[in-house]
Amino acid sequence: MLITGSTSLAAPASPVALFVNLVYTMPMLPVILTIFFSSFVIALSGALMPGPLLSVTITESSRRGATAGPLMIIGHGILELVVVAALLSGLAPLLLRDDVFVTISLVGGIILMWMAYSMFRELPRLYLRLEAEGEDRRNLIVAGVVLSAANPYFLLWWASVGFGYIVYSAKFGIAGVAAFFLGHILADFAWYGCVSFGVCKGRHFLTDRGYRRLIGGCAFFLAVFSGYFFYSGFDRLI
Repeated sequence: MLITGSTSLAAPASPVALFVNLVYTMPMLPVILTIFFSSFVIALSGALMPGPLLSVTITESSRRGATAGPLMIIGHGILELVVVAALLSGLAPLLLRDDVFVTISLVGGIILMWMAYSMFRELPRLYLRLEAEGEDRRNLIVAGVVLSAANPYFLLWWASVGFGYIVYSAKFGIAGVAAFFLGHILADFAWYGCVSFGVCKGRHFLTDRGYRRLIGGCAFFLAVFSGYFFYSGFDRLI
């Protein structure tokens, strides 16, 4: 029954508002732990989704072993730390601009297409050399930075979802922001470390043909993501 006139009913609080109010009434340590674990779960749900960083991690893990994933995430984490600092400095509106999104989409599409082409080109000459892990001089930390920066949805996520979480965490000072970032980056290390370890152990059962199929599959997904980035950029441009 709708009540009109001078008497009014307050709108029921949303679940998010109730959660925030609950957290504010908690002692400091439980609040920090809540921020940490919720950040870990949210980041893990994103890390589990396939993307260019995962495709290259699988490729490099088959070549260079279980350290490939953690090294890629060090680069990824360095860029995330820079983004967090930029957002705290007030740059979130800039990262949400259409021209920034379009530029990153098109440049990222070019980078991923070049990587996919290079991998396809090398396929006929590829074979599995377990004893030669250290010969590849590609810097995986730099690769982690480049692949993350080339993904337009990386900055979009940080400028929207990530920024909102940072603003909330910052209400609890440096400890809140640190708990958020540690939970986030540890989720990436956990997942990509597991992926690298699994690929590294599994490669001992790979034949050269299976290895080429693995690399070819990763190259295919990079090409798909490249096309999707191009589409996203032109769609926003139009």
